[in-house]
Amino acid sequence: MPNRNLALFDLDNTLLPFDSDHAWGEFCVSLGWTDGEQYRSANDRFYGQYRAGTLDLDAYLRFSLGPLVGRSPAALMQAHEQFMQQIVLPQLRPQALDLVRKHQQAGDLCCIVTATNDFVTQPIAAAFGVPHLIAVQTERNPQGGYTGAWCGVPSFREGKVTRTAQWLASQGLDWQSFGQTWFYSDSINDQPLLDHVSHPVVVHPDPLLAELAQTRGWPVLELFP
Repeated sequence: MPNRNLALFDLDNTLLPFDSDHAWGEFCVSLGWTDGEQYRSANDRFYGQYRAGTLDLDAYLRFSLGPLVGRSPAALMQAHEQFMQQIVLPQLRPQALDLVRKHQQAGDLCCIVTATNDFVTQPIAAAFGVPHLIAVQTERNPQGGYTGAWCGVPSFREGKVTRTAQWLASQGLDWQSFGQTWFYSDSINDQPLLDHVSHPVVVHPDPLLAELAQTRGWPVLELFP
């Protein structure tokens, strides 16, 4: 019988009390990397589509990865460090850190599974002390610059199930390797992965997920009072 458990966490509006992808877009506007109000308007529109479960992911990724193109790795690293210090770290909440720590202390294999790209989320996962991250994989050129494209299956909707299975296989594991599996999420977009685990938990759910959780009898967790 399997004697280890698996704990998967969505990131935006789940472990974080905000959406890091949307916040990074706002941060790019503040840096002057984008065309200001036009970019902000599109960023808000895409975010609304995501919340409603109607997002065209390819269109959004082309938009959201655009500000990375043509910038040196050093400039991007400096900007992201500023983003972490000004935006992310002040909003890390003890309740979210404690949730991750609880699973780690129980010996569970922990992984953050997010539809936000790996450039934005790798330092955030590190801030939570989670070494395993499944995110949209950004494409880079031989010089280390970002091309504005992405690789493989995006970790979005059913893609989260696919990418998690691929990650487990890379560890020599599969879903049957675990006695119990958890996934924490706020979004209706994550229904496929919530359906796939033995313990789905919704965290500050959007209206569509709240309705589904009530129908299914899924527990609702409030991390950010």
